[in-house]
Amino acid sequence: MLSETERQAIDAEIPHYARKQAVCIEALKVVQRHRGWVSDEALHDVAGHLEMTVDELDAVATFYNLIFREPVGRHIILICDSVSCWLMGYGALRERLSERLGVEMGQTTADGRFTLLPIVCLGACDHAPAIMVDEDLHRDVAPDHLDAILERYE
Repeated sequence: MLSETERQAIDAEIPHYARKQAVCIEALKVVQRHRGWVSDEALHDVAGHLEMTVDELDAVATFYNLIFREPVGRHIILICDSVSCWLMGYGALRERLSERLGVEMGQTTADGRFTLLPIVCLGACDHAPAIMVDEDLHRDVAPDHLDAILERYE
């Protein structure tokens, strides 16, 4: 069941759109912000609230890779795998991150601290390679910078 806070946040977005259903991405982001991810139950509740079918909303949720349909760690690490990042050291960065965290892409560390995910582009091609941890963009990242970056996130 959607909390009153979630429902109010979703309803506050509705006047900004021509159709109630157009709020669906914002609604999913509201749920994710409060719960960390979007469960099947939450998806069902949001679909009902927006007068959509669950399949319609799930199609939207699974299209956008930043809507998490399964539990994730406390911090999300997005590693850019654009052409620029590939050319500037993505491979070494990814290998060091996987080694340091003990996980592969799409996995969460055993302590639930980090989830490592690929992303098509972070828009920092002039400072590749780049990663984003939660809302923080880190540019010109070398493998030996990773320990200092990760220490900032408990």
